[in-house]
Amino acid sequence: MNEADNKKNRNKLETQGAEEPGINQKYDIDLILDVPLDVRVELGQVKMVVNDLLQLGQGSIVELNKHISDQVDVFIGDKLIARGEVVVVEEKLGIRLTDIISPTERVKSLV
Repeated sequence: MNEADNKKNRNKLETQGAEEPGINQKYDIDLILDVPLDVRVELGQVKMVVNDLLQLGQGSIVELNKHISDQVDVFIGDKLIARGEVVVVEEKLGIRLTDIISPTERVKSLV
């Protein structure tokens, strides 16, 4: 690449950068509002050996590590975003959110 090409590319990048929102400008969030996300609610966990797993059958009860009064964890993808209580809404299970994880806490969890 010669000097003229480098200058053209630099000018092109500067022009593109001018179109991007700055610190005080807002992003158009409408672009992502229809993006589907998988939400997962974790009631609890348990570790089992293969032999115990093979013994499970219809009607078996698997005891989880959480108490009935403990909050459940709400995830989007693999990221914890909230905690809440299990509720029944018109004969269906639901979650009443009681604690939203702050953006700062979410960033800390990445490290």
